[in-house]
Amino acid sequence: QVRLVESGGGLVQAGGSLRLSCAASGRTFSGYTMGWFRQAPGKAREFVAAFIWSGGVRYVADSVKGRFTISRDNAENTVYLQMNSLKPEDTAVYYCAAGTTRVIRVGPEAYDYWGQGTQVTVSS
Repeated sequence: QVRLVESGGGLVQAGGSLRLSCAASGRTFSGYTMGWFRQAPGKAREFVAAFIWSGGVRYVADSVKGRFTISRDNAENTVYLQMNSLKPEDTAVYYCAAGTTRVIRVGPEAYDYWGQGTQVTVSS
């Protein structure tokens, strides 16, 4: 059974940094696409970043490019989202997701497994 558990969220001032972690378990994720999404109150779930585990191809949304970095630790089966220069508009619940799609897709419907989410709040 696939399980994704996020951690690392919290309250930070604008300009600060946070690193989110996603501990993945239940299967081998080689060939999977691992992604981060976020959802602010009253808004749709939004793609943030993703990579294909085996190929290492990465893609980051324009809204966070240059500020957010997605990475992985193969030994720990963990995916990270390093978030720098945070802005109040980055405030949202951040979700880790995994999908069997062999190319990176930005629509949440392409992902089969989801974590419970972690709250990130950026104060101005």
